[in-house]
Amino acid sequence: MDKISAAQLEVLKRTFSMFDSDKSGFVPTNKIAGILNTLDIKFSEDDVVKKIETIDTGNEGKLNFDNFLIILGNYMAEDDEDDEAMYEELKEAFRLYDKEGNGYITTSTLKEILKELDNKLSDEDLDGIIEEIDEDGSGTVDFDEFMEMMTG
Repeated sequence: MDKISAAQLEVLKRTFSMFDSDKSGFVPTNKIAGILNTLDIKFSEDDVVKKIETIDTGNEGKLNFDNFLIILGNYMAEDDEDDEAMYEELKEAFRLYDKEGNGYITTSTLKEILKELDNKLSDEDLDGIIEEIDEDGSGTVDFDEFMEMMTG
């Protein structure tokens, strides 16, 4: 549980409060999937059910904040690990295309990458994407711009 940040803890406190509509100190277990969706956290229905069953051993159908934190905190920590893994993968991909190690790739190289990723993109689509990414018109894209484009 020490893997979640103070900001994430604050979000979980507010979320718990929002779903503890009768202010009983509990959130119904049947709301957990909806809460995960609300927080835009990826999950599988089976996994949620298993985690709830592990915590709600008395099958009461409700979770206090500590148990809520255990379940959602696990998902938030996993989500952060996924983000970190994606960052590392994108960094590696960028490095592969930045063969000279200049800290940037040319927009023509980026165009080739995008074409490989989605061969349905027209030249007009590609030009539009490049224009949006290369705001200063330098003809190059640094890692931050590349990251922004790849992660939306």
